[in-house]
Amino acid sequence: MTLVMNNETERLRHRRALNADLLGIAAITAIAAIGYFAFPDNLALLTRMITIALLVLSLDLVTGYCGVATLGHAALFGSGAYAAGILSAHYGINDPLLMMLAGIAGGAVAGLLCGAIILRAHGLPQLVLSIALIHLFHEFANKASSWTGGSDGLSGIAPDPIFGIFEFDLYGHTAFLFGLTLLVIVFVLLRLLVRSPFGMLCRGIRQDPLRIRAMGGSPKAALIKMYVISGAVAGVGGALNAISTQVVGLDSLSFTQSAEALVMLVLGGTGSLFGALSGTVIFMLFEDYVSAANPFHWLTMVGALLIAVVLFAPKGLYGTAVAFIGRRKETRA
Repeated sequence: MTLVMNNETERLRHRRALNADLLGIAAITAIAAIGYFAFPDNLALLTRMITIALLVLSLDLVTGYCGVATLGHAALFGSGAYAAGILSAHYGINDPLLMMLAGIAGGAVAGLLCGAIILRAHGLPQLVLSIALIHLFHEFANKASSWTGGSDGLSGIAPDPIFGIFEFDLYGHTAFLFGLTLLVIVFVLLRLLVRSPFGMLCRGIRQDPLRIRAMGGSPKAALIKMYVISGAVAGVGGALNAISTQVVGLDSLSFTQSAEALVMLVLGGTGSLFGALSGTVIFMLFEDYVSAANPFHWLTMVGALLIAVVLFAPKGLYGTAVAFIGRRKETRA
């Protein structure tokens, strides 16, 4: 009898997870469709939003699910962008899929390097190390100007049509649809990852690393693996940015980029892929709207929004909404 109940509970859990996945894909597609028809002349902003969403998703893997403090995650994003850009600009390999693979490899290698260094410390020293790393990556890219273009940026990136058919037009239709496809694929893979035994292990490390170690697990090895995966995801965003804009600048390796990604994650809610996506969309749309409405004081309004969220929705907008709906269901039950 107990076995039957356990099997039934497991089936219900898998069914709910599948429904959540389908709902997430439907939400991403619906929001993208609304944006496509609402901003037909500003698809570059929507594509940029997708690239940053990939960066924030990658940050959520190490910060939200593993509890690793970092302010240097743009190093992984920028490494992917430069890897894809250098492949095209210096080696003449312009196939978008090969450029994407180069970005994934570049981000993963950067993730391995950053993870090996940052995970040697805990708490506040981790933040210091991550800040030092992002400045080192930035300075290295600036000095290696023969490869990266330095402060002038890496130009000469000319991606071929996808599958030889879909050209990257000036209006950004192909770049947007290509980015949307990548985002959906990454989202599905990450949903599987965070629900896997490895994902649960990483959550356990965030909550009680001593217990995981006592049970025979290796927290550091698991965290480094997650850092590499995170780097690969950030590399997808960086490569997409290089392909869509056809230029890579030092801003892709900036501390500001890292800090804004963390702000977006906190705004939506840490430890949730949906929170990472919602935080990115809300922040970037709000930033775009208020900067156009008030070019002189828009930072003040952005700061006010963030203060309000931290004070009144500490779990983030998505996390607070989910908690509120959960309480309502419990009350009705």
